[in-house]
Amino acid sequence: MTDYILLMHRDADPDVDDTGWDAYFDKLSATGMFQGGSSIGDGICINKAGRPPPVSAQLGGFIRIQAPDLATAQTLVIGNPVFEAGGTIEIRELPKD
Repeated sequence: MTDYILLMHRDADPDVDDTGWDAYFDKLSATGMFQGGSSIGDGICINKAGRPPPVSAQLGGFIRIQAPDLATAQTLVIGNPVFEAGGTIEIRELPKD
């Protein structure tokens, strides 16, 4: 199994009801592939040069999953309230050690 992170962007239609999170997490948990996740709050960027870029405002949360391949990971966004409201889900593979 490969670890993936689903990065949820803040570009979903705000007029679409997003109360389906409990049902979505129940669905993910039932697959045995759900590893956790969270919304993402405010923060800062830092670097040694003292000229960091601004914090990315487009990311609103993440979900970590394990799936056999990218195609399977892609199917797991179905039912995600951000995706269902027309928003973007970025799927990234997490490298192994």
